[in-house]
Amino acid sequence: MSPTLTELAARVGATVDGDGTVRVSRVATLESAGAGAIAFLANPKYRAQLATTRATAVIVAPAMAGQTALPKLVSPNPYATSAKVAAVLHPATAPAAGIHPTAVVDSGARVAPTAAIGPHVVIGADADIGERARIGAGCVIGAGVRLGEDALLHANVTIYDGCRIGARTIIHGGAVLGSDGFGMAEEGGRWLKIPQVGRVIVGNDVEIGANTTIDRGAIDDTVIEDDVKLDNLVQVGHNCRIGAHTAIAGCTGIAGSTRIGRGCKIGGAAMISGHLEICDGVVISGATQVFDTITEPGVYTGTFPALPYREWRHVASQVRRLRDLAERVRALEKTGPRHAAPARGAETEE
Repeated sequence: MSPTLTELAARVGATVDGDGTVRVSRVATLESAGAGAIAFLANPKYRAQLATTRATAVIVAPAMAGQTALPKLVSPNPYATSAKVAAVLHPATAPAAGIHPTAVVDSGARVAPTAAIGPHVVIGADADIGERARIGAGCVIGAGVRLGEDALLHANVTIYDGCRIGARTIIHGGAVLGSDGFGMAEEGGRWLKIPQVGRVIVGNDVEIGANTTIDRGAIDDTVIEDDVKLDNLVQVGHNCRIGAHTAIAGCTGIAGSTRIGRGCKIGGAAMISGHLEICDGVVISGATQVFDTITEPGVYTGTFPALPYREWRHVASQVRRLRDLAERVRALEKTGPRHAAPARGAETEE
């Protein structure tokens, strides 16, 4: 039976306002909710939908509790509370423990009896698969990999030899961890490959999006600390270190040997050059290009807003002239006020 609002409040740490005996069975948006659904208001621009929603109950902040007569859960962070409610109402289905008959597991690998290994999985020698870990169809786990307890690998994840994946980490389909970093030395006009002998070390409670790639270290390890969240299609170069609780949106590229601090937020399609450091608590806007070390927390933006094409061409033309303008200003500054003609009417009698 679906839980009552009072039961949900106890489980997610919210307060009930109104009829706590109503039952809800799913989470929905204010616009699409119907009977039996609980909706949430996290963005104030949708507050008008509180008056028209057909939800059975809602999740709101204390300041918005008086805006609707519906039964409600009141929380300082409605969005986070909605996530907790969704986890209660829409629990993930865990596969049965065991190894699928089509999986190929090296005789030297260790697989916990509570782990679930899907069809056509390959697990290499000396790999160690932790308790209740789940490995989806078609995954390849290299030799010597350590996969922590309750880790979840969706289908077709590849983890190269020697990598370490922490407890409760989630890795989505198509992600590749531990492939060679882009290490090349030029000699005689040709490229000489530098062996990449480090590993990828991933902490606990990390989530790695679909088709994200994390290169192994050239000598030292590439490290993703606890509770880091990487979106889809993120590229992390060799020898990078990403601090705990940092979140990075899709299509971001991070060149090698970059160190990103704790609690950073990086918008989609940001491009971060290599061999630099970003301190704790930095926010980087989407599509921003970072070329230098950042030593002060704050919001950094380096992209130009979209304009109609003809206007953009005009602005671009003016930007190209800035260097010439700067040189002319510099020349004027060198002459200084001493060399300028006196202002009209400023002559004095001797």
